[in-house]
Amino acid sequence: MKRLIIAAALALSSLTAFAANPQVELNTSKGKIVVELYPEAAPLTVANFLQYVESKHYDGTIFHRVIPGFMTQGGGFNAQMEQKPTKASVQNEAKQALEKGLGNDRGTIAMARTGQPHSATSQFFINYKDNSFLNYPGQDGFGYTVFGRVISGMPAADQMAKVTILPGDTPAEPIVLISARTIPAKADKADKTKTNSASKASAK
Repeated sequence: MKRLIIAAALALSSLTAFAANPQVELNTSKGKIVVELYPEAAPLTVANFLQYVESKHYDGTIFHRVIPGFMTQGGGFNAQMEQKPTKASVQNEAKQALEKGLGNDRGTIAMARTGQPHSATSQFFINYKDNSFLNYPGQDGFGYTVFGRVISGMPAADQMAKVTILPGDTPAEPIVLISARTIPAKADKADKTKTNSASKASAK
C-alpha cells in the first residue's frame, strides 16, 4: 500500500512539473508570433480563444486595425473586410487577470470589445506599449482582459506598425493572419513568464 501511495505521489509530481500553459503560433504575413496563454488568470477568455483557434476561425483573417505606438487588432475580418460570424460573447475577466499580474503591458495579448464590457468574441489585440489605462477598472469600470503574452516574434508584430496606415487605422496592404495553431509548450518557459508577470504586478 505504501509503495502505491509513493508511486501515485511521484506520478502527480511529474504531471505538475511538466504542466505548461497553452501556446499558440500565429503565422502572419509579417512573420510568426508565439503567444503563451494564462488560463489561471483568465479561464473563460483563454477557453474562448482556443475554441476559435481549434475551429480555424482565425485562418485567413487580417489585422484590420493598426495604431503605431498603441496596438494592432485582428481576428474578426477576412481580406475583403467581411466580418466573420462568431460565437456568443465572453465574460470580461480584466479584474481577475490584473490581480494575477496580467495588465495591458507591451507584448501582451488582450480581448477587443465594444463599449459593452462583456461583448468580446473573437477579436484580440497585441499591445505595442504599456497601456495601463486599459487595465481594470479602465474608463468604464471594467477594462480590457489580458489573457496572454508574446513570448517570441514580437518584431513581427512591430513590423505591422510600419506599413502605410489609411484613415480609420486600416493598413493600406492587408496584414494576413495565415493560420493560428496550438503548439507544444515547455513548462520552464511558462513558469518563467508567470513569475515575470507576478513580479510586475507586485511592483505596481
